[in-house]
Amino acid sequence: MDELMKITIGDLLDNIAEKYPDHEAVVYTDRPFRKTYSQFRDLCNEVAKGFIAMGIKKGDHVAVWATNYPEWILAQFATAKIGAVLVTVNTNYKIFELEYLLRQSDSTTLILIDGFKDSNYVDIINELCPELKNSEPGKLKTERFPFLKNVIYIGDKNHPGMYNWNELYEMAKSVTDEQLMNIQKSLDVHDVINMQYTSGTTGFPKGVMLTHYNIVNNGKSIGDCMKLTHEDRLCIPVPFFHCFGCVLGIMACVTHGTTMVCVDYFSPLKVMEVLQEEECTAVHGVPTMFIAMLEHKDFSKFKFSKLRTGIMAGSPCPIKVMKQVVELMGAKEITIAYGQTEASPVCTQTRVDDSIELRVSTVGRALPHIECKVVDPQTGKDVPPGTPGEFVVRGYNVMKGYYKMPEATAQAIDKDGWLHTGDLATMDENGYFKITGRIKDMIIRGGENIYPKEIEEFLYTHQAIKDVQVIGVPSKEYGEEVMACIILKDGAVLTEEEVKEYVRTNMARHKTPRYVKFMDSFPMTASGKIQKYKLREMAIEELGLHDAATIETA
Repeated sequence: MDELMKITIGDLLDNIAEKYPDHEAVVYTDRPFRKTYSQFRDLCNEVAKGFIAMGIKKGDHVAVWATNYPEWILAQFATAKIGAVLVTVNTNYKIFELEYLLRQSDSTTLILIDGFKDSNYVDIINELCPELKNSEPGKLKTERFPFLKNVIYIGDKNHPGMYNWNELYEMAKSVTDEQLMNIQKSLDVHDVINMQYTSGTTGFPKGVMLTHYNIVNNGKSIGDCMKLTHEDRLCIPVPFFHCFGCVLGIMACVTHGTTMVCVDYFSPLKVMEVLQEEECTAVHGVPTMFIAMLEHKDFSKFKFSKLRTGIMAGSPCPIKVMKQVVELMGAKEITIAYGQTEASPVCTQTRVDDSIELRVSTVGRALPHIECKVVDPQTGKDVPPGTPGEFVVRGYNVMKGYYKMPEATAQAIDKDGWLHTGDLATMDENGYFKITGRIKDMIIRGGENIYPKEIEEFLYTHQAIKDVQVIGVPSKEYGEEVMACIILKDGAVLTEEEVKEYVRTNMARHKTPRYVKFMDSFPMTASGKIQKYKLREMAIEELGLHDAATIETA
């Protein structure tokens, strides 16, 4: 087992650039950005010096609100080199969420693009800060956000009150390499360097504080599980603002000298084109991304001749999808990872030499230097192999805490250092884990514990079903009833009764859905996590179950 790395992100990049100076670091196919490791390091240094000239100091919070732009990665390493904290902003945020994040995070700087989908970021920040238009760049004063001073715009236009990203390179000339190096040398591996806001599937988002030590070592272990080397080329279509992009993607690559082939935002056709053109050996995605590629009408036109590995994570992976990725896409060494942002994020991962059975039925075993176990949610005591309980984790990867939320931190991390994930799991005799759902997702029907994932896995075997989510909805008689929310394959026909009969014939009677709803899509967080609580809210509304819901929560 390798030792843990005691190195800052800035020093790590410098080391890798010395080792592989002429090797491609970052590649985009849709814009003129293709940099070797030495070119990439030099650019990061320029941006870091620009930040220093702008007055950004160690410990300052710098928020980035952008899709997977090259500037996003430059900001990640440039902030790390000067000890500023990168605050990642969900690209789907609207005005209410951005206001909350800027206020809660005490960000001094906001870096943004024009917008994404139906959000116009420039309009939103001007609405939140009407003072911006009349202020000099870098001298914003706004009562609503007392910390916010700088707004940096990435793009061709110039906006009143904002710096343009390209000005950073000009400003960098006033700072010497020596000044930058002195700051970089003063940093500690245990400094907080990254703040991610949890998706907030329940309650307000919380700022998870992660250190150099957390994410460098997690990235290294993740890449090791995939057997990454500098000869690999990883396609990253998952969002950088989420750990999946910036740790499982970027940090896994940089710790191994691997090439990052970046996609601005996910589109099945674009990802397939990039995989083929750039001869990628690896790709990351949530199950819905892989489903979108496999089901695409042009899927058969593409050849993924070099594809070997990658990670499927973010939500439970249907067994059938996993097998198709191995057989039809050729990713024979694809791995499954499990974790959460608070664990920076990966706790367990399958290995490339695990059998296909283990890779489709488990989320692997603990990464090196991390302890994982399953405990009784009521007593906190360890449970025997095969017994469901709460997944808890302890090790170098556990966050420093939630920013300015000591009570929430104390609830998440117990006095012995175990992070309580709220996820239900079982562990077998060999230390392989299965995630069976969220503690809150578990359905209790008339005293029987029902795990939605078990019914979901079974329904995936029906040839008409493309995707499925099983939830519990309130019931006066049983406390809860099972509901199946189903997306059908294009052109497929299925009735509610046929779904019920399919389950009733093959599973215990109490697992048969009382309700079936056919849908076109599921509500999701921007990182691809399906929001079951929203499905539940919709069901209560549509089925008129308010009275039963009141009884249940009373």
